[in-house]
Amino acid sequence: MKNLRACFIMTLILLISPFLVYSAEMGKFSYGDFEQPKRCGMCHKEIHQEWQQSLMSQSFTHEWDQVEYFKLALPHALKLQKVSGIKGGCIACHGPLAFLSGDIPPKPAEAGTRANEGVSCEICHNIIGTTEEVPFNFSFIIEPDKVKQGPRGDAKSPAHDVKYSEFTISPELCATCHDEQSPYGAWVKTTYREWKASPHANGGKRCQDCHMYHAPGKSAFGGKERADMAHHNFHGSHFPSKLAGTVDLALYTKNKEITPGSKLELRAELFNGKAGHYIPSGSTEERMLWMEVWAIDAMGKHYPIPVDPKGFHGEEYTIADPKAMAYQAMGEIMEIKDFKGLKRDGNVQEGARIFRRPFLDPKGRMTICQWYTENNTLVDYRIGPMETKIENYTWSVPAEVASGQLTIKASLFFSQVPSSVGEFLELPAFEYEPIPVNTATLILEAR
Repeated sequence: MKNLRACFIMTLILLISPFLVYSAEMGKFSYGDFEQPKRCGMCHKEIHQEWQQSLMSQSFTHEWDQVEYFKLALPHALKLQKVSGIKGGCIACHGPLAFLSGDIPPKPAEAGTRANEGVSCEICHNIIGTTEEVPFNFSFIIEPDKVKQGPRGDAKSPAHDVKYSEFTISPELCATCHDEQSPYGAWVKTTYREWKASPHANGGKRCQDCHMYHAPGKSAFGGKERADMAHHNFHGSHFPSKLAGTVDLALYTKNKEITPGSKLELRAELFNGKAGHYIPSGSTEERMLWMEVWAIDAMGKHYPIPVDPKGFHGEEYTIADPKAMAYQAMGEIMEIKDFKGLKRDGNVQEGARIFRRPFLDPKGRMTICQWYTENNTLVDYRIGPMETKIENYTWSVPAEVASGQLTIKASLFFSQVPSSVGEFLELPAFEYEPIPVNTATLILEAR
């Protein structure tokens, strides 16, 4: 009878929260078991400098992550048993030293605890493997000691031993945090799985090849000169230079000139030939990629050109609508009375095509709370690796269009969170302002 009861309890735990299953490492260590990054930087000067300027070092202190955890995730975890596992689950990847030391919940960044070190040298170089065949939800196994896991078998250091680790240089290391399942069983981060199914994986290109570029150099003072030293910059969507040109964009029409009252037919082609995963990827409940198309006449007047609907299931989430509301769960978590939600698409131009996968909460409302996601299979209109998307436009040329040169401009933008969310939560503007990805233009003549 006792065994039956124990089996029932374990089954219930598994159903309640996938986050609880992989927390064997929580509180297993202390902060003192891990070296501080500044000590590593005494020898690995350049690598430390690169890491300091990366989001790996800011995974806990980053403004949006602080707001998301302390204003939304943590209060929700304390209110709703179903999502209680995120109290530690979020921190496992965003503040792993706090998670491993049992400092849950950690204090906010301004307290200056070692949670602020983010994903430090001691995390990646002490991970020896994973508990899962296909990693997800912080399923790493870590052994903090004087043996550092790395990409070399011949490296020597006076500070610690070095061990070659196939796992350290594998995409599976990245997957332990970059793939995630919500407490409701929805896959809310699938960057590794997207890569695994892509032509890039079949061609042998790893996450590290794009996000840790390799170049000649030394990893430390007194180290060997290497032809392929891995740089620890981890550039991704938060870096405009990484986003620029990621998606190729071309614009076509058979017309060379137009007249008022006529119809102009356009075709835009978008090709994801560079990223080894979907665009957007990662936290796709909040990230936005969209394309606006405008006609600009000889007098400088701008005319928006909305995309032609295709009629697929769930398409309403992929065409910008200034009247559509979403994110009501935020108001419930923050206990805002009569909260109606925020503009779903922020300040995106009406009729623009949005490349997104909407996340729906248990009440069927679009949410940016990934832990509160029950369904995100309604529609996935992101751009996959080596995929081309074609968008069509039909513009009825207004009578008032000025004669002369007419410019058709297609602009592709990206933002980390919808502008409505960023403004509501008072985030720094760079967190939600549009980042240019690519543009294409056509020059016609208006008669």
